[in-house]
Amino acid sequence: MDNHHLPLYTAGQMRRTDSNAIKKLGVPGAVLMERAGMAVAEYLLEHFCEHHCFKVLAGKGNNGGDGFVVARHLAEAGADVSVFAVADAGEYKGDALTNLRILGKMGLKVNHTPGDSVLRRALASDCIVVDAVFGTGFSGEPRGRSARFIQIAARAADRSGIPVVAVDIASGVDASTGVATARALPADTTVTFHVPKVGHFVAPGSYLSGDVILADIGIPAAASAAADHFLTAADQIAAMIPPKMDHDNKFSTGRVLVVGGSTGLTGAACLASLSALRSGAGVVTAAVPASLNPIFEQRLLEVMTLPLDDRGGHLSLSALDRALEAAASVDCLALGPGLGRDPGTASLVRKLLALTEVPVVLDADGLNALAGKPGSLRKRRGPTVLTPHAGELGRLMGVPAAEVAENGLLHARNAARRTGAVVLLKGSHSIATDGRTVLINPTGNPGLATAGSGDILTGVTAALLAKGLDPLNAAAGAALLHGSAADLAAGELGMDNIIASDLLNFLPPAFAGPEDSDA
Repeated sequence: MDNHHLPLYTAGQMRRTDSNAIKKLGVPGAVLMERAGMAVAEYLLEHFCEHHCFKVLAGKGNNGGDGFVVARHLAEAGADVSVFAVADAGEYKGDALTNLRILGKMGLKVNHTPGDSVLRRALASDCIVVDAVFGTGFSGEPRGRSARFIQIAARAADRSGIPVVAVDIASGVDASTGVATARALPADTTVTFHVPKVGHFVAPGSYLSGDVILADIGIPAAASAAADHFLTAADQIAAMIPPKMDHDNKFSTGRVLVVGGSTGLTGAACLASLSALRSGAGVVTAAVPASLNPIFEQRLLEVMTLPLDDRGGHLSLSALDRALEAAASVDCLALGPGLGRDPGTASLVRKLLALTEVPVVLDADGLNALAGKPGSLRKRRGPTVLTPHAGELGRLMGVPAAEVAENGLLHARNAARRTGAVVLLKGSHSIATDGRTVLINPTGNPGLATAGSGDILTGVTAALLAKGLDPLNAAAGAALLHGSAADLAAGELGMDNIIASDLLNFLPPAFAGPEDSDA
């Protein structure tokens, strides 16, 4: 797959890039450290010009060395700088040691291994905290003095509201996964180098990174490692979506069949159908329980309906033949919105998946029909996109939802590999993956935490699949456009006031993009 999305690095990829620059291309490591520290100092001096007091917390590795460089440049600019080091002077080496010695020769005192009470008093003042304790090599749990440093700093920042600026990544966040220790130090801003890191954009690390500022520190492009994680780029998605042309008709611009709805859940199928239309699909048909069809006929003007056999308002297995006939004449099948959990409906879902080759978006109770049986999807002959939230992915894979939420990246990739499908794990910075490549969504806001927003996403995904996008870009593009619509809605209606149907009106400007929207 050609990939022109924005690369994100794991810790290993950043380490290889540094090594390439230093060992293969001859860029001195001291130069990279100098430019990194200078970039952070320049940011601090520009954005906190009213403050002249900074507390630099330095770890014992290269991240601490970056912190020493930051302190030097702040001091040279006339700022009041205090440096607190996790380790004794004798524990530093290499470029970090070089920069520690420079501070000593400048007369800037470094407080090595201060006691807890000393650090608490120092951080009680109204000073900016510079977090240079852990770098991108951190994983697991902080221990010893490092753990106490970031814990004391986190409590001080929480009490006083003093800003925290992280060097490269917030201490306690795993750069490769976004997994964070409970004792992490939340940052208001992170200044990172060369390429943003995965942990900046995957929850819970994304919650702890604040605004992410990218600084060029002079690593040549030739040193850059290949990436397999990316931030979805709006211009790339826009370029993939075919515009409607003079020769097109409603059948050539994407035909979608939505199989869904049940007693009490008719709105889900309606929202998915309407969002598919708003996302450019030419024809959308809602295949729904026959006993509920009058509801859909009244609520849907542009969407056609297909009444199917049901029992008590839930689709039954006897609807299979008619559903298969309808699925044979569309470009994408959206399966799940509002289906309910009736055993007969679950059997219908499993049969449709097994007997169709059309691309499928599987959501909500469509996913629940396969709970504990992810391997069954590998038998599908057509492309499949799964759009679960943490609970639905947990049920599918037999994993507690809390574990999925804690390490969404790991579980999304595992699910993609086991099912052979593209997985779009919904949440803050939704994750789309085929098990190899990962695309992370940069758009959206907490206003999406409202009933029916997932059904809107299902419809957008189905429309993009029906228009011919490959499953990974269809999933990632749908998440991006869905989030963009939510951002536009929040700007006009307020984030706390969005309901799912509001998003329908903001999908067209989301597809148009900022340039067309402002024209």
